[in-house]
Amino acid sequence: MRTPTTASPTLSGRRGRVQPLLVGAVAATMLGLVTSGLTPTATAAPASEARAAAGVRSAYTNPVSSSFADTFADPSVIRGLDGSWYAYGTSDPLTADGPAHRIPIARSSDLSHWEYVGDAFSDANLPSWLDDTVSGKDDPVGSVWAPDIRYVDGQYRMYYVVTETTVTGENGDNAVGMATAPTPVGPWTDSGAPVVGPRRGSSKAPGDFLWTFDPSVVTGGDGRQWMFYGSYYGGISVTRLSADGRRAVGGATRVAVDNKFEGAYPVHHGSYWYLFASTANCCAGPTTGYSVQVGRSHSVKGPYLDAQGVPLDASRAGGTPTLVQNGNRWIGTGHNAVLTDLAGRDFIVYHGIDRAQPFLSGTDGINQRPMLMDRLDWVDGWPAVRAGRGPSERPQRGATTAGRGVTDFAHGVPAAFRRTGRWAAERDTQSGRLVTARRTGTLTTRAPAGSRVRVEADLRSTGKRYGLQVTLGTSTLRARVEPGRDRLTLEQSRGGRVVATTHQPLPAGTASTWHAVALEVRGGRATATVSPARLGDPVAVAALTLRSPGTPRRAGAFASGAGVDVDNLSVVRAAARVTELAPDRVPSTLDRSASDEFTGSTLRPGWSWVREDEAATVAGDRLTWPTELADLNGPGSDAGVLLRSPGSGPWTVQTKVSLDVGVDQVLNYAQAGLVAYIGDDQFARLSSVAIWNTRQTEFGHEMPWPDEDGVQNGGTIVGPPAATTWLRLTHRVDRATGEHELRAWTSRDGHDWVKGGVWTLPAGSDVRVGLVSQGRTTDVATTARFDYFRLYR
Repeated sequence: MRTPTTASPTLSGRRGRVQPLLVGAVAATMLGLVTSGLTPTATAAPASEARAAAGVRSAYTNPVSSSFADTFADPSVIRGLDGSWYAYGTSDPLTADGPAHRIPIARSSDLSHWEYVGDAFSDANLPSWLDDTVSGKDDPVGSVWAPDIRYVDGQYRMYYVVTETTVTGENGDNAVGMATAPTPVGPWTDSGAPVVGPRRGSSKAPGDFLWTFDPSVVTGGDGRQWMFYGSYYGGISVTRLSADGRRAVGGATRVAVDNKFEGAYPVHHGSYWYLFASTANCCAGPTTGYSVQVGRSHSVKGPYLDAQGVPLDASRAGGTPTLVQNGNRWIGTGHNAVLTDLAGRDFIVYHGIDRAQPFLSGTDGINQRPMLMDRLDWVDGWPAVRAGRGPSERPQRGATTAGRGVTDFAHGVPAAFRRTGRWAAERDTQSGRLVTARRTGTLTTRAPAGSRVRVEADLRSTGKRYGLQVTLGTSTLRARVEPGRDRLTLEQSRGGRVVATTHQPLPAGTASTWHAVALEVRGGRATATVSPARLGDPVAVAALTLRSPGTPRRAGAFASGAGVDVDNLSVVRAAARVTELAPDRVPSTLDRSASDEFTGSTLRPGWSWVREDEAATVAGDRLTWPTELADLNGPGSDAGVLLRSPGSGPWTVQTKVSLDVGVDQVLNYAQAGLVAYIGDDQFARLSSVAIWNTRQTEFGHEMPWPDEDGVQNGGTIVGPPAATTWLRLTHRVDRATGEHELRAWTSRDGHDWVKGGVWTLPAGSDVRVGLVSQGRTTDVATTARFDYFRLYR
């Protein structure tokens, strides 16, 4: 199989025996349909419901999985109809020296504190087409990886990778499977066959299969299902699914180039679909540079472009970095999911590696990848983790999951809610305790102070109109689901007269199954959404400019007749929006004495060589340097390095480099760029590089490590390259640790810069900086041309 970078992703180390399925006590309370004709009384509210109307946010510290797991990779999260959140991880041991788990499941009431509740699969319910025998294959023990959880048409659907199948009898014939369950903890029943089966590679040789990994499914606005899947060998594709989600129909469209992306996760925000995808090696121990990049499109089928307008499916591959390491303990942050709290605040859930403890002890080199979570902001139309600060390691304010106006009706209708009409208590196999309308009525509570409010609920009805409402001064705003018309209406009325309204169609049948409805008011603007399960794939979005908006007074749910079911109702203050990125310090005063414009015929004083390459020449205001058939990577470093001392304190080094590698042609791994160098086995290198058919900007890192090679190396990917690419490293010394922190930046025009990740070099080290032109592994000659080397203070 081909590898996406010089440090290739691994397909090993995830196998083992499996713990039996443990569904936990909550599952038992969800079984059986019990209906009561009694109207619940207003009981004393639990402590969580007696708190401030604005909503309660629970603090958390990464990793959020630490209470039950040392590793919980490739997380996918959903809020169940019982009101709890559920996370699903790839198959691995959860703890050091522990047994393997097949899709472990964890539950949380606040997204900050989690508990293990069982595995999705045991020997009893594994897919029948998963090959776990010892005959016919060299590496036959298949596993299930990378789950994606959804709720569609009244059932929970889980998609996952099956690494070895019985379909072909050959090694590596991975495919995507799907199972269904009535509750988030199961029991899970496989669909009986691949959704997307093994796909032959270009050679058609035995064992040559494209990587059919990392499925992620969304519901389009027309109600149709779409699945994204794929990885480095083959790229990421999207295909439409049948209504039952069990098979791909029609052709697949590639939306992200091979040899760069995997771990797709699409989210609809504003007027765009955003494709989150992970890049670089997931599992290189202390030098893992896994990260998340994003492109967006008006169509779920693409094309997806990054913030520079570069397609993700191009040889000079696009991708806007969204989640990158920042120099703290967390590296290799990737393979994400996205969730939204009750206040409308988005969070990104992902795995990362503690660089001080990168491997899971008691295993054969499994990378320890616990689950992390951080706030996801949207600034100028693009997602940014903590306003661009990246992964957190200190305590953070968590998600809004509770408050006086939040209830799952487990204790009846809380005293904070006022009822009109008649409401009765029921129990449901999926939702647990809920309330149902016996006639027209409302369930409302006092709105939080201020001009922002968000109302949400899980709703369904076989025929009556229903929805959410907010009282605004003398007017009433309603988001109304109309089953007979299959539409969502957002309407403001005053004194019985409609003063503003808008409509959006709904897919047929939406109203009769559980779905999430949200209504948000921000000053003079209201937005209503209907989605299957609050996972960023709404089937309808309606927006309305309000007439004389007024201050929100009361909010809640309404029913226009009997037979409307309501659960998980919340009224909280809508989250404040982050509108600016956190500032970055970039030293920008040119130090001419430490720079070189490459005028004349020789280098300026101050340069020194490690293994001088006489082919490098200065002429025509450029340093021209053919890429060497040699490399710094690995224990046998043999490439030249051109260096000078940057001095102490914060600084920036920058160069402009043209590399004649064109596009598409395989010219591994010709590269040129900047280096921060301590020694042959301790450096960070930012290069424009040819990686198979792609052209990328890679910020690589090598360091000593006590393994069989004596070194570990990996890399993280920055912004899209061009024929000429500007490269920049910014440097600071961490006051707490003394480490040198080096952040990578790239540009296609020398003006608009893309911020990448951080590698650290040891405290007290003598760091020199300079240029490299190396990595070529083919006989095709390639040449780098540097316009300058500049140092700023």
